Amino acid sequence: MARVLLLALAAAALVGAADGAAVRAQNPKLFGTVGPSFSIVLRDAQGTRVSQLDPGTYDIEVEDLSEEHSFHLTGPGVDRETGVGSTGTTTWTVTFKDGVYKYFCDPHPSLMHGSFTVGNPSTTTPPGTVTPKTKLVLTSGPALSITLRTLAGKAVKAMTLGTYSLVVRDRSASHDAHVVAPGFDRATTVPFVGTQTWKVKLAKTGTFRFFCDPHKAAGMRGSAKIVS
Repeated sequence: MARVLLLALAAAALVGAADGAAVRAQNPKLFGTVGPSFSIVLRDAQGTRVSQLDPGTYDIEVEDLSEEHSFHLTGPGVDRETGVGSTGTTTWTVTFKDGVYKYFCDPHPSLMHGSFTVGNPSTTTPPGTVTPKTKLVLTSGPALSITLRTLAGKAVKAMTLGTYSLVVRDRSASHDAHVVAPGFDRATTVPFVGTQTWKVKLAKTGTFRFFCDPHKAAGMRGSAKIVS
């Protein structure tokens, strides 16, 4: 009888341990969808568009319905994306911290995007931060100077993700204007003097660097942070 009781208790303990492990392994689930049209969304298990989450680990089921789009999720400690040119369903396990997270389509970030907050992030925007709605002017020369400013003349210190209209003014045949950012690298030529307008797509965080190639060492250089 005692042996039977011990076996029953052992079996119950094993079942309890297995149940506890299953509970511990279960993460809240979210659902991301991109395409087939110009739409992208992240919803919770109840089908509600995500706008606020608690910090923690989540499983995200992402359904990519178009070869022309991607689902790209970025934020503190997270940078995951599906690929352009393929479709299908994938599941990510991610850990969210306090902060602002954004999701977008890499080829169409200005049209297809969304965001949500996790926990209680700081609402303070760094001074000099601009968005894709802000038209920018990059001026090289005529002296040994190169600047990145808004049309209103304010210096740019940080840029959010998206596609920008950048007016490039090369004002000296001795200089050029060169921009390097994640996924972007373009320059005017040294003999060129004039104005060009570039479309600059920023799809990843990092650094937006601008400089004059012949006079970079002489101080003709600058940068801005690319933030999510």
